[in-house]
Amino acid sequence: MGAFNELIHQPVRLQIMAALNALGAEEQVDFKTLRETLGVTDGNLATHLRKLEEAGYITVHKTFVGRRPRTYVAITPAGRLAFADHLQALRAILDAG
Repeated sequence: MGAFNELIHQPVRLQIMAALNALGAEEQVDFKTLRETLGVTDGNLATHLRKLEEAGYITVHKTFVGRRPRTYVAITPAGRLAFADHLQALRAILDAG
């Protein structure tokens, strides 16, 4: 059975992980697109991304496009595994009920 993950379970972080998990292995999403998809503020998203990055579940890559800063986010293999384990734990809880 998968392990219930308190870090991922928080609603915004769960949405972030679900969105990133839907991407291909080498794909990433820019901060603005992720923010608009989730309907959260810049500060709120940045705070949650920092927690997930500290856990090793995502990578955050900052660059410039022209003169504009751009931030890209991707899920790591460890993040995919943690997300899959969390989903498995949630399914086990639902199936037991």
